[in-house]
Amino acid sequence: MTARRNFKRQVRARAAKTGESYTSALRHFLPTPSGDVMSGARNFKSVRLAVAQTPVREDPRDVEALRESGREVRALMREAGTQGARIVHFPEGAICFPGKRVMSVDGPDAVGPADWDRCRWPVLRSELAAIAELARELRLWTVIPSVHRLSGPNRPHNSLYVISDRGEVVTRYDERLLSKTKVSYMYSPGVSPVTFEVDGVRFGCLLGMEIHYPELFAEYEKLDVDCVLFSTSGTPGNTDAQAQGHATVNSYWVSLSVPAQHNTPSGIVAPNGDWLARCRADGSPSVAVVNLDDSSEAAADAVTYGRPWRREARSGIYTEHQVSDPRSEDRTSAF
Repeated sequence: MTARRNFKRQVRARAAKTGESYTSALRHFLPTPSGDVMSGARNFKSVRLAVAQTPVREDPRDVEALRESGREVRALMREAGTQGARIVHFPEGAICFPGKRVMSVDGPDAVGPADWDRCRWPVLRSELAAIAELARELRLWTVIPSVHRLSGPNRPHNSLYVISDRGEVVTRYDERLLSKTKVSYMYSPGVSPVTFEVDGVRFGCLLGMEIHYPELFAEYEKLDVDCVLFSTSGTPGNTDAQAQGHATVNSYWVSLSVPAQHNTPSGIVAPNGDWLARCRADGSPSVAVVNLDDSSEAAADAVTYGRPWRREARSGIYTEHQVSDPRSEDRTSAF
């Protein structure tokens, strides 16, 4: 830890002396693959990400509500584009988060199997198509959650569509670890992680209540992602603290997208665990934009030291240092 603090002080001292930014000064200290001090030629990863919060509505039978949600999403896409974002990330239910009682064949007083014929599928599809078209116009990658219809009688997936800057769905993530209500009455679970890349930066996707499962975040670390996009309509527990914890222990960025009516706003956590950007805290639709730059002060230490060391520590390096000693084996040995 002392070595890291000294390293940071050296970088800051150079920045103060030369007038460079922290990132520019850092380029003169980090090693190249050959082990030499770099001369300034290193391929840093960087992309500009916007995280959004929108009001979430629960009735997929309400055509005007679906249309209004689509208009709000597209307005925030334009705002993100104006701020130079290359990718924008929306919360679960951005178009609609079908309520369990709204959909229940036994409802609204009891929760039972969902009647998906109640969903206005043509309207939902038209709003998603308009979002894809705007993504093409703005040249803006768009990650938008929605219900993904399957062939009957199978229940749909709860999904995240990844729409490229050409307006094409390039992949889709389906929520895997569903809540008891979701898996019992509403959705078919997904089966695999999903990654995609924008400008050389690799993203992973999670959804719903999956923030409670650290093994999913660890899985994405093994898949070498730079950022996990987590969308939720709200889930019990301290979501903010969990997002910071996952970012810190895996040394990657975490984008947390929640509804506008959530108790805390959407935001982006850096690999060092700090919040770098938050949406407005007044419950209004908004976006927050930040550069995911692995040479920035918020990322460089974790990416350069923390993540590689944890991988090395997990590779079995301690075995050769273990000893055979009676005082080690006797756990009742005192002092």
